[in-house]
Order: sequence, then C-alpha cells, then structure tokens
Amino acid sequence: MSISRQNLSIVIVTLKSEKVIHQCIKSIDNDLPIIIVENSNNLKFKDDLEKKYPNVKCTLTSKNLGMGNGNNLGIQLSLTDYVFMMNPDVILESNTINELIEASKNISDFAILSPILEDLNYPNYELINKEESIKNNSILKVKNVDGFSLIVNKKKSKEILKINSETNNDYFDKNFFMYLENIDLCKRIIENGGNIFVATKAKIKHLAGKAVDDKFANEIEFSRNWHWIWSKFYYNKKHFGFLKAFTNGFPTYCSSLIKYLFYLLMNNKIKKKIYFNRASGFFNALIGKKSWYRPNLEN
Repeated sequence: MSISRQNLSIVIVTLKSEKVIHQCIKSIDNDLPIIIVENSNNLKFKDDLEKKYPNVKCTLTSKNLGMGNGNNLGIQLSLTDYVFMMNPDVILESNTINELIEASKNISDFAILSPILEDLNYPNYELINKEESIKNNSILKVKNVDGFSLIVNKKKSKEILKINSETNNDYFDKNFFMYLENIDLCKRIIENGGNIFVATKAKIKHLAGKAVDDKFANEIEFSRNWHWIWSKFYYNKKHFGFLKAFTNGFPTYCSSLIKYLFYLLMNNKIKKKIYFNRASGFFNALIGKKSWYRPNLEN
C-alpha cells in the first residue's frame, strides 16, 4: 500500500520552538493532521497553535522526553499508517508531499522514506552504493537518513523491529535523549531486512540549529555537547561492543579534560562548561549511567 493523504499524518517534537514552528506548519498542506509533541507543560503554546491551525493537535508532556521518546509518543498518538516525522525547523516545498506520495507508488516495500535537502552539498542520507547519484535516480535505496525529516511506515517498521508487549522494543530507542536515535533506528531496520529510501524530487529546507529559541543558545550548546558524546558511546557500545565505544571516545575525553583546564585558567565560563560537558557525557556513558543531562530552559 502506498502513501496517500488519507493515511499520512505529521509528527513534530518541539521545545521552546515558538520562533520557527509557524513557518514549519504553514509549509505543510492543511489537509494533513499534525501532531505536536511539546516537551513541556506550556499550555499557552498548545492553545495558540490549536486555535490558529484547525489541523493541529498539541500534546504536552509535562517533562522533557527528548527526541527519541517524543517521537515514539507522536507515533503512538497517530491514527494513520504512515507518519512524517519532522523537526520544527524544517520547511517543506510546495510539492514535497505530492512527490513523496508519488515516490511511494514505485516502492513495493519500505520502512522509511525521506525527502532530501534542497542544498545538495549537504546530503541528509548515506548511500549504500557510493557510485549512485541523485541526479540519475528519482528514488534511491540508502543506508540511513537524518532524523529531522523522514516518513515511518508504521506497520512495516513494527513488523521488522518486532515491536510488541513481549519485546518492549519501540521505533526509536528510548535511551537516546538526542542525537543518533535516527541512525540507530535505520541500522536496526537494515540489519533486520528492511529498506530505506530517499525521494530525490521531494525537497525540504532545514534551518539547522534553529529549533529552539536563540536566547537559550548557550544552554542548548551545553546540552548538545553532553548528549553528542554520550550518544556516540552508547550507540557504539550497543552495536559494536564496549571496546569500540571506549577506543572511539577516549581521545575526545582526554582532549576535553585538557581544554576544560585551559579554559578554567582563562576564566572562559562558556568554553569551560562545553568541554566539561563533553568529558562528563563520556564518563557517564562509560559507567553505564542513563542520558540524564537536561538543559535549563526555564527563563
């Protein structure tokens, strides 16, 4: 069964995304249901969106679930066979949805289908066959896609990933708070015989790094540095073993400690915190602690 407007819904996970969410929603065809998973208890944000956009339903999580759990909740709330996962800083072109629908008609069996970035210098996918080119193909089978924009075939992915009450599996690994949850999903799908494609005529614009209000830039930077290192260790340990995770991350840990001490002496509070968080992310992953760090976005 291919994608249609009747069996497609949109899921967007947000947090302090007021500056970009309207541009994102306006780029989506208004006949498609949109589920916003807001990682806070911001009732004003919910009310404003639902009053302004009849096709939007916003769920407040009360606490910050992160990207993995936020996406899982959005998929759970959806009533359609296909779910288009989008970050709030993604903007669709006028024909993106139609091109994705058309592409799905030519793919008999897929777990994930993704559009591509309009800027071809920054591919949001990794090719299986490096010799292939998007210039010569309207549909390409790929190894993985970035998580800021992808369509999940719920039924197929659920079957491939064995998502049920007995396995306690989910679409996105709930241990990832941010970073690599999409790469992990793609790897699990590929390893279990699933297929991932990009539709090269379906294009998007990604306002990278703009999903959260700029006034929280430092807090987000601190969080990114902690979670990037933690997620890399966890991902490598999960798929390749502890030794791979350790040898891959230990040089970064050592250099981060050195840079932390340097910026401590220089009294540079921002840089000091960044490198401390990198070292902390590695150490916490090393000793098996969960991804606990959360940015302070209360002000």
